[in-house]
Amino acid sequence: MIDDLDLGFDEPERGEKGRHRRGFRKGKGKSGGGRGKTFLALLMALLLLGTIGGGAFYGFDRIQNYFVTPDYDGSGAGEITVEIKNGALLADMADALVAADVVKSQKAFIEAAEANSRSKNIQPGTYKLRKQMSGANAVTAMLDLKNKIVNGLTIPEGRTSFNIYKLLSEKTKIPVKNFQAAAKDPEALGVPEWWFKRDDGKKVVKSIEGFLFPDTYEIPPKSTAESILKLMVNRFLSVSGEMKFADRVQEERKVSPYEALIVASLAQAEAGNKDDLGKVARVAYNRVYGEFPCNCLEMDVTVNYWLEATGKPTKTSAEMNQSELLDTTSPYSRKLRGMIPTPINNPGKQALEGAMDPPSGKWLYFVAIDKQGHSAFAETYEEQKRNEAKAKEAGVI
Repeated sequence: MIDDLDLGFDEPERGEKGRHRRGFRKGKGKSGGGRGKTFLALLMALLLLGTIGGGAFYGFDRIQNYFVTPDYDGSGAGEITVEIKNGALLADMADALVAADVVKSQKAFIEAAEANSRSKNIQPGTYKLRKQMSGANAVTAMLDLKNKIVNGLTIPEGRTSFNIYKLLSEKTKIPVKNFQAAAKDPEALGVPEWWFKRDDGKKVVKSIEGFLFPDTYEIPPKSTAESILKLMVNRFLSVSGEMKFADRVQEERKVSPYEALIVASLAQAEAGNKDDLGKVARVAYNRVYGEFPCNCLEMDVTVNYWLEATGKPTKTSAEMNQSELLDTTSPYSRKLRGMIPTPINNPGKQALEGAMDPPSGKWLYFVAIDKQGHSAFAETYEEQKRNEAKAKEAGVI
């Protein structure tokens, strides 16, 4: 074949020698043999070049696919909802979008997000998107709040678990009893077992109270009572963990984290102003662990918690009768020696900070002295009586 190819391509340049050879063959009686071989050689050369070219194209296509990001083209079609969970990284978001066939590849979304400086504003939640979108279009769609399914609910600071169940039920239409049932096992909802250890020798009562962190939550579609409470517990653990709440109260306050959480709830309930959260916490510590005659709290808010827990209406201090104020049978009695069994509400971050790092002071008493909720604090009962007189003059009590 090499000879044939050589003849086919070199013959015009051979001069006389080439013509002599051609004439010699012709003399052998093989008319037209040289021309036929030339045609065959040309045909085979073209086939060979085609094969080489086809292989090269196939290889190039494979290499190109390796380096080029698989991506859909355009804004997609149809409609689908995708949930982006709390704490999701770009890779986690990409996985959720690929699974829903919103984007073609994880790489397509990540590259588009990294190219868009606003992508850091993509929030957890549920989004209404289209199928088979380009990575860039998916990022743009998730930054448009019109595509986010908003089912938000704000839990105010200082609400009891009983009140929170009602708020959640009104928003989600999930029965209150479902939340009550889910709350019976706080550890199943994510509260670590070590949170229920106390240093004061009191019996441990495992309650969800205190762990349902007040915040605004996006309630995902098809949520259950259990999944919602888990969401709130996880938020509490994140916030308290960032604060190093447990470590600091043990090292600096010399009390268990659970006892400090109870103090935070007391401060949240008693302080009429955020400026006083730390001071109220200090009073609680001083009364229970300091030089206070009964080492009891003597706070009306604990009475109200017991009323609510037993299905009775809560009251103002002025409305409470002597039997309620002096009741010693209640586990939340004002006269109970030591710290009460559980938190009495779900405190916010500032109340936690107040219990973790209260200002120094020997205060044992306090009373609201203005209509903005500010309190005056006293070390002695005589000083407290003078502050109460000021409060009366201001029309507060």
